[in-house]
Amino acid sequence: MYYAQLLIPDFALILCGYLICRFTALDRTVWSQIEKLVFYFLFPVLLFSSIVKSPIHLGEVSNFISAGLLTGVCTVGLAYALPFLPGFKNHFSSRDHAASAQIAFRFNSFIGLALAERLAGAEGLLLISVLIGICVPLFNMAAVWPMARHGKTGFMGELLRNPFIIATVSGLVCNLLGFRFPDWIAPTVNRIGGASIPLGLMAAGAGMQFATLAKAKTLAVSVLGIRHVIAPVIAFGLALFFRLSPVQATVLLMFSALPTAPTAYVLAARMGFDGGYVAGLVTLSTLFGVLSLPFALSLIQ
Repeated sequence: MYYAQLLIPDFALILCGYLICRFTALDRTVWSQIEKLVFYFLFPVLLFSSIVKSPIHLGEVSNFISAGLLTGVCTVGLAYALPFLPGFKNHFSSRDHAASAQIAFRFNSFIGLALAERLAGAEGLLLISVLIGICVPLFNMAAVWPMARHGKTGFMGELLRNPFIIATVSGLVCNLLGFRFPDWIAPTVNRIGGASIPLGLMAAGAGMQFATLAKAKTLAVSVLGIRHVIAPVIAFGLALFFRLSPVQATVLLMFSALPTAPTAYVLAARMGFDGGYVAGLVTLSTLFGVLSLPFALSLIQ
């Protein structure tokens, strides 16, 4: 119950975004522009500033990073393997799988950053920022690869233009080189980054769709099962194996159970796949996060 209460403020913002978009004049025309603002400016600033704010001692977080990467690699492998499981391939098309595999391993960074700070303060925010910095390039590559392979298009351009990758990689480099924001600019940067979380959560709610959920039910259950059930169990085992500290284990378990990335449907649609179906999966994943996050966090008790 304690963890469910922690989620209420963030999911309340998601609900506000959904209601405002559906029942006021602030419709998708407005929210599509807000998504671009958050995606290309506000959120990258938050990622960059969170990473460079405190020195990263790689030796102290190496086990934490290893556990996060292994959790991601396992979920990517499971998502890719779905068409090869007995009886699965006949229940969905290869195009639908190529677009939907990303649901199983991508994560909602907006919710992750908001929860990490609430659960573990500045240390939690730094840990999740480092994990985002390490995993976003890997997961974006894993998301783009099956669609590029199926559509026979290149994917390096998509990766190199991704603002999350640019912000996180540059933030890690600057941190390791000892860069810090001057005192006179830090408040402005903090305010810009702080605006990204509420707007990002509301934009995620505005993008939720329910109309396409009846399609490819087996695929939907599979990718959502990996995202919200299997991934937390894997993360829990890795937290024990690497003997993570309580704060590190908390952030890792929270990370493993986050709803999928709200930008997943944008990526699918932009690459010529069924964005509406992927948006339906994003909607379900967002709702399932209300259950999977308390479940994952309760494991560390």
